[in-house]
Amino acid sequence: MFKILFLAFLLVPLLELYVLIKVGGEIGAGWTLFLVLFTAALGAWLVKLQGLSTMQRAQQSMQRGEAPALEVLEGAMLFFSGFLLLIPGFVTDIAGFVLLIPGVRRYLLVRLLRNSQVIFRHSYQSRSYRQQGDDIIEGEVVEPKDEHNRLR
Repeated sequence: MFKILFLAFLLVPLLELYVLIKVGGEIGAGWTLFLVLFTAALGAWLVKLQGLSTMQRAQQSMQRGEAPALEVLEGAMLFFSGFLLLIPGFVTDIAGFVLLIPGVRRYLLVRLLRNSQVIFRHSYQSRSYRQQGDDIIEGEVVEPKDEHNRLR
């Protein structure tokens, strides 16, 4: 895993520089700078819109008594998408915009979850965790006052 991250941190900036130089050579430095700033602003706006939508779906899930697990993971992917869009360059912008497509995001999440060992359960009750047959034992925690009676 460390090797993959190391290669990503090494190769992505080099690839971004290469693409920026090529695009700048074709359309000029001013237009390249404008495009980089425009894609960052557009991406931030789109991430905000989709983030609000995801948050509303999470609240609706909680009101139904369901765990908003998928919505939380989508929110994390949106955060990562926003991070990619704020990095100057076209390669990371393309990756960030691809993650903004809801179908792609859901597909990637399903693939990640299928390959992981995470288990989601949707069976909790939002109003009360106590069920009819539960026994309740009331108690009180008392700490000993002297040092010799404490458990070690």
